[in-house]
Formats: sequence, structure tokens, C-alpha cells
Amino acid sequence: MRPVEIACDESGSEGENLLGGETAVFAHAGVRMPPAEAAACVREIRARIGSPAEEYKANHLLRAKHRAVLEWLLAPDGPLDGRGHVHLTGKTFFAVRAMVTLLAEDGTEEMARVLHRTGPAAFGAARWAYFLTAFTSIARLRPRRGVTASPEEFFALAGELAQVPGEAGDLIGRLRGGAGRVTAYRRRLASDPGLVPALDPLVPAVIHTVRHWSADGTPVELVHDEQLALTAERILQLKSTLGHRLAGVRFVDSRADARVQMADFLAGVARRIASDELDGRGDPGLTALLRSFVDDESVWDGPGEAFVGT
Repeated sequence: MRPVEIACDESGSEGENLLGGETAVFAHAGVRMPPAEAAACVREIRARIGSPAEEYKANHLLRAKHRAVLEWLLAPDGPLDGRGHVHLTGKTFFAVRAMVTLLAEDGTEEMARVLHRTGPAAFGAARWAYFLTAFTSIARLRPRRGVTASPEEFFALAGELAQVPGEAGDLIGRLRGGAGRVTAYRRRLASDPGLVPALDPLVPAVIHTVRHWSADGTPVELVHDEQLALTAERILQLKSTLGHRLAGVRFVDSRADARVQMADFLAGVARRIASDELDGRGDPGLTALLRSFVDDESVWDGPGEAFVGT
């Protein structure tokens, strides 16, 4: 069976920097569209916006004066209808889920959701944020500047939080036995260049993108904007995970492929709409338009649950 080409791009990518970065949401979009139709759509966007810019980005569409263009792009009868898909990752929830998965012997998605929702109130927002940042520090080989913690310091703090009465404290108590798992994970991360870091949302999002577009059995070839995180070793890991579903990955300059530009538009506007939902500034109209594009398996917990189908 001949593979179908899916053009991909992302927005909000900061690698393993999940907390305290520039963005709270990561979005990965895939678009299935013939090159000629994508080029015509980009020309139409240019004409409707009327900007002399050489390269168009999502921020052009997100300006209030171009609201009609954005609504046209996302409309049920618009150019992306049935041709676009986006996987969203709320970075803080992704960090909590990674912590539960790595540290708890029997960690579940529901456990991560409960801890994500109850942690700030139970421990205080600042203390909870510090605890999560300390976890991301021990889960990386090269911690970013800011909060750095040794595994010993992290688990000592976990012991303190576990004493807080209530469900959140009880859940933290179930993480305290994870020191050996952290040590083993860090060893694997240092020795295996193909291992996907627990804190990097890109590869999981790519997996969901491929599974979406190959649901009918058709293999997928990704035409992806240049992305350093998708190393040769990680692409091999993707192929091992996805099997016949992934025929290959080809990198292009987004400026040279209109299909990737369309994926860039979708990823960028999706990230912004989702970020506004998290911040309590959601736009009901845009959220409703975006919902049909969003993967039901998006890593999401919080405001805007309705539009991601959770």
C-alpha cells in the first residue's frame, strides 16, 4: 500500500523545559493536503490578510483584525476540514504524569489527574511548583538553570509533602519508593541515544499523529519541519513502536513546502487557543472551531476539557 504524506509542524517546543518556559502548551499538527492545494490556500491566506510579510506565521492569523480569516481556516467547511489534526500537551500536566509514571510502582493516568488538580491547594501553589521543578531537575541529565535538586533532596521533599493530610499527601507518599527507578532511568538516558526522554512531549505527539492518520491501515510518511530532537536514533525508535504505520520521516524547510506551512498555521493557532483556555481567557467561538481537529488522546487536564474530548 502506498504511504500517504502527512505534513507536520509544532508550536511551543522547548524540549524538556516543561515548567517556567515561554509556553504552557505544546501543539503538534499534521495536515493531509496535496501540495498544489496547500499552495493555493497559503496564497488565499496572504490575499485575505493583505500583509506584505514574506513568511506568514500563526501570529498573523491570531490578530483581532484577521479574526474572519482564522474562522474561515478552522470552519467545518473550511480548507482544513477533514485534513488537519493536532495533538495538544499541557506541559504542567505532562510533567505530573511523567512523575507519576516514573516514580509510582502502580501509577495511573487518573492518579496523575487527581494530583495535578489537588496539588496546588494541598501544598500551596509555590511549594507545589517548586516540587514539580525539582522533579524535572532529577529527570534530566543536564538540568536547566534555576531550581536544581539532587534525587536525595527531591525525595526528602516528597517525604515532607507526604505528611500533608488528604488525598494529595497520600498520593505523594506513593512516589517515595521511586528512587531506584530514577537511578535506572538516568542510566538508560545516558547510555541509549534512542531513548525518548520522559519530559519531552514531541515524540509522543508524533506517535499520536501517525496513529491518527494511519487508522485505516494506510502507512504514513511524515514530511516534517526541520526538528533536531527527531534524531536518527529516535526515528528508529518511532519505527519500532509504530511498525508498518510509519513508512518514513523526511525533513524539509517549512518555507519550501506549503503543506508544512499549513501545519505551522494549525499548530500555532491551536497552541494559542489552548493556552488562552488554560489562562482562563478562552474564546468560546475559537475553542468550538478547534475542537474537531484535536486528538482525543491529547495530554490535557483543566479548563477547556470539553474541546479536547476528555
